[in-house]
Amino acid sequence: MINRAEKLSLLSEMIAFARKDKSLKEIEYNFLLGVARQLDITREDFEYLLENPATHVNLKSYSERIVQFHRLVLLMNMNSRYSERELIRLHNFGLRMGLSHESINKVLELMESFPNKIIPPDFLIEIFKIQYN
Repeated sequence: MINRAEKLSLLSEMIAFARKDKSLKEIEYNFLLGVARQLDITREDFEYLLENPATHVNLKSYSERIVQFHRLVLLMNMNSRYSERELIRLHNFGLRMGLSHESINKVLELMESFPNKIIPPDFLIEIFKIQYN
């Protein structure tokens, strides 16, 4: 289980990722609020994070890093179109989290073949499990 500082860091990282164009669309806001609820972060704390980013904390758990990467993929795919620059940002987020270069590339390559570019969680876990072993 991750601690409060890690949860705030995760959410803050997602907010920064969503604000690539300095704005936050309603669909992104609602998605992030849903993630906050999953992480047991109050709406007040979420609203505070929108203006005051939390200090970055590296996740210790490999599985939590995979889950966070999946959230970022989902967040990116909320826009029907994304640029090469956004893919590079997502790739760099994954690398910074300590995920394997090969796994990240595989996810980004394969997501194009799924409906709405959303990779099912079990499939995503399998990609990282293969590279981890």
